[in-house]
Amino acid sequence: MGINKLLLPLASLLSGLAMLVVGTGLLFAAIGVQAGSAHFSSLVTGLVMSAYFAGFVYGTYACPAIIRSVGHIRAFAAMASIASAIPMFHALWTNALAWGILRFVTGVCLVGLYIVVESWLNVVATTAQRGKVFAAYMAVSGISMALGQWLILVGDRFGFVPFALVSILFSFALIPITLTPVTEPETMEAPRFVLKDLIYISPIGVIGTIASGLLGGAFYSLGHVFGQGVGYSERGIATFMAATILGGAAGQWPIGQLSDRYDRRWVLFWVCMASAAVSGVGFYLAREYEASLIALGIVYGGLSMSIYGLSVAHVNDLIDPSRVLEVTSGLLLLYGIGSTVGPTLAGGVMDLLGPEALMLYFAIVLGLVCVSIWVFAPQRFIHASTTSHKTDYVVMGGGSQAVLQMDPRRPDFEHSRPMAPFVEPEQ
Repeated sequence: MGINKLLLPLASLLSGLAMLVVGTGLLFAAIGVQAGSAHFSSLVTGLVMSAYFAGFVYGTYACPAIIRSVGHIRAFAAMASIASAIPMFHALWTNALAWGILRFVTGVCLVGLYIVVESWLNVVATTAQRGKVFAAYMAVSGISMALGQWLILVGDRFGFVPFALVSILFSFALIPITLTPVTEPETMEAPRFVLKDLIYISPIGVIGTIASGLLGGAFYSLGHVFGQGVGYSERGIATFMAATILGGAAGQWPIGQLSDRYDRRWVLFWVCMASAAVSGVGFYLAREYEASLIALGIVYGGLSMSIYGLSVAHVNDLIDPSRVLEVTSGLLLLYGIGSTVGPTLAGGVMDLLGPEALMLYFAIVLGLVCVSIWVFAPQRFIHASTTSHKTDYVVMGGGSQAVLQMDPRRPDFEHSRPMAPFVEPEQ
C-alpha cells in the first residue's frame, strides 16, 4: 500500500482512537474530581480506579475469545455500545462499589476496543511502514490523554457534564473507525505469561516494568485527588496532569537515544534516581508552590514515563528477535498488574500521610527500583558495544497486545531466525 492510500484509513483509525483516549483521560479526571467532592478516602478512590486496570488485564484474556467467536465488527459494536453507555451510569448515583464495578466493565470494553482498532492498524500498515505507524499511534495516544485532562474544565465538573462528554466522545469515536474500509484482521491470541521465564531473562526488566505500572496507575488514578487535597485550582490540577503527560511524551526520545549508546540498566538506574529526587522535592513543595509543581511535573513525566520503555528495551536486548512479541506481551501484562495494584497502594499511603504523600509514594517505588538494579546488575557501566544483541529503544505506552504487532523490533515472521531461548540472561 502506497503512502497516499495509507493516509486515509490511517487518519480515520487514529482519529477514532484519539477520541477514545481523550474520553478515557477525561473519565479518569471526572471520577477523581467527583470522588474528592463526595469525600471518598484516597484508599477507596484508589480501589475504584484499580478496578479499571483489573478489567483491562482481564480483558486481554477474555476479549480475544469474544472476537474469535463473533468477529471483529460485532465484538467492536457490542463493546463500543457498552463503553459509551457506562459513563452515564456514573452520573446517576455516587457509590464507590457501583463505580468500581463500572470501572471494571469499562476496562474490559476498552481493551477490547483497543485490540480491534490496533488489529485494523496492523492490516493497514505494511511491514515497511509499521515503525512509523507505531510512532504515530504512540504520539496520538499521549497527546490525546493530555487533552482529556483539560476537558474537565468544560462545564460543571461536579455534575453530569463530564460523564456526558465522555459518552459523546466514545460514541463519536465509532464513526471514523466503523466507516474505514479495512479487511478482517487475524484474531489476536491472549498473551502467554510465564513469570518465571521473564524473571530468568531479566529480573531488572521485570521489576522496572511492574514499577512503571505502579507509578502510572497511581498517577492517572489519583493525580486529581492529590491536586484537590493540597489545595490547587482545577485549572492548576488539569495543567499539572497534562504537563506531566506531555513531558513524558517528549522525554522518551532523548532518554531512549542515551540508552541506545550506554548500558541500559544504568541509564534506567539514573533515570529512577533522578525521578525519585524530583518526587521528593515535589513532596516537600506540594502545599506551597503550585507553579513549581507543574514545572516539576514536566521533569518527572519526562523521566518516569520512560521507565517502561527502558525496561522493555533492556529485556529485548537479551532475547532472540523471534521472541519479541511473546516477551513484550508478557511485560505488557506485568505493567497492567502493576497499574492495578498501584492506585490502591498509593491511596493507602495518602490516607496515612496526607494527599501530598502521592509524591512520597513515587519516590519510594523509584528508590526500590534503584536498589534492585544495584543488586541484580552483574556488571557496572558496560558500554553498548559489549552487549551481544542490542536493540533500538522504542517509545512504549499503554494499549493492548495487538499494538505490539507493530513494534519495529519484531522481525518479519518469514525472516525470523529459529526460536532460541535467550541470548544473554542476567546473572
